[in-house]
Amino acid sequence: MTLSLQRLSSRLGYTFLRPELFAQALTHRSAGAVNNERLEFLGDAVLSVVMASWLYERFPDASEGELTRMRSSLVKGNTLAKVAQQLELGSCLNLGGGELKSGGHRRESILADALEAIIGGIYLESGLDTCRQKILDWFGDRLDALSLNSDEKDAKTRLQEYLQSRGLALPVYDVVCTEGDPHNQIFTISCTVPGIDEAISAKASSRKKAEKRAAEHALSLIMRVSND
Repeated sequence: MTLSLQRLSSRLGYTFLRPELFAQALTHRSAGAVNNERLEFLGDAVLSVVMASWLYERFPDASEGELTRMRSSLVKGNTLAKVAQQLELGSCLNLGGGELKSGGHRRESILADALEAIIGGIYLESGLDTCRQKILDWFGDRLDALSLNSDEKDAKTRLQEYLQSRGLALPVYDVVCTEGDPHNQIFTISCTVPGIDEAISAKASSRKKAEKRAAEHALSLIMRVSND
């Protein structure tokens, strides 16, 4: 294991027993056929279960809607990317030449996927209990800050409310394509938004997740344009 991966292991608080699994979790699809997409699919599901369980225990009086809202704020791409940045995952990613040149090690979607892939790898190696403890450690400050009074909304809701407040048409989400086997599909979604010339696309292991990522990209672009 290289020195950079040893340091990352220290930051994660976990040392992989199978170095090849660790390497795969950090490998973007642009770098080869053996990449982290399948691990990301698994980690996404594990993360959702861990957060749902923690919220259920932490907020016994919360409604289903409140629990769903808080979970969404924890597992959305932007939050995952920030956790990945704190763990300095970007410097250890294995990217193809094109992604390297375009700064893929800083891209939120790539960082979020890598974090979920690491979660999937830890789950495969050490089971749910160990994986749960690592997740709760990494998200500790965010979990401590949660409350039922938090009004944080997911990207799709924020984008819709932004457009409605300005009397603009609502965004339109379309499935561009689906790839992979039925049990392991990757969805490509386009998001068409008034004021943005080209449709924004995003990929994820579920249609809902891809729509949220496309909405996040759209919001980021709209804010950038409005500040110019």
